Amino acid sequence: MAKKSVKVDPDDGLIVGEVGPWATEKHERLRKYIDAAGPTRAKYVPPKGWATASYIELYSGAGRSLIDGSNRIIDGSALVAYKAAKSSAMPFTDLHLSDLEQVNSDAVAQRIKALGGVAQNYHGPADKIVDRALGALNPHGLHLAFLDPFSLGQLPFSIIEKMLKFRRMDMIIHVSLFDLQRNLDDYSSIGDPTLNNFAPGWRDAINVRQAIAPLRAALIEYWLGLIRSLGSKPATGIPLVVGQQNQRLYWLVFLSSNPHGHKLWNDVQNLTGQRSLFG
Repeated sequence: MAKKSVKVDPDDGLIVGEVGPWATEKHERLRKYIDAAGPTRAKYVPPKGWATASYIELYSGAGRSLIDGSNRIIDGSALVAYKAAKSSAMPFTDLHLSDLEQVNSDAVAQRIKALGGVAQNYHGPADKIVDRALGALNPHGLHLAFLDPFSLGQLPFSIIEKMLKFRRMDMIIHVSLFDLQRNLDDYSSIGDPTLNNFAPGWRDAINVRQAIAPLRAALIEYWLGLIRSLGSKPATGIPLVVGQQNQRLYWLVFLSSNPHGHKLWNDVQNLTGQRSLFG
């Protein structure tokens, strides 16, 4: 099998990832939320506060991405987040960025440095790195985690569970509907660990002998229920992102225990009147 060619950004010579054009929607919501939350972050850091305002990504990629089928290179979510916070009422005090591949982790850290920032970078599986990243956080700070895995298999519930042990941990999570639709038959077979990791205990709580659509809906509602049981609340605004052919791709799920965070998210999440969860 031919090895996939490595693509680089001619502006800095560093590796780039590849994304679909719909990635810009995801980034726009992230940018808007970070901008809107600037005054809140300012309450936690000097001179007003005495803690920190952190940003965490465990699937950061290289920090820049080529849009499939084009020559257009865009900022990845980590750079979008850094720039949005820097231009808002309060920059993040610390960034914790990780990717499975070290070449990507090194690239995103270099790109943050070129913008005048500093990122603590890691590499490895997200469920292994999460402990290191969380161990570096101020437990009294205000934190935002952006979890953007490619598939459900890369999003074990243990990551969310560990993050939500922090009192002030807001999260934006990419949940792949495309993966769920394409692979639900395989995932729901006895012996496949994917759904057990994504939503522990699901098989004991859900009737697996039902049609695919209600099974899918029941699984996601069960997953949301697991989150609620940890004391955090999923926002009512859960936008559904679709592709160029109107294919259903993923949901963006916002979590916070603070009603103000929900208000900010619901104010910014609906960009163009898209359908929401189960829409």
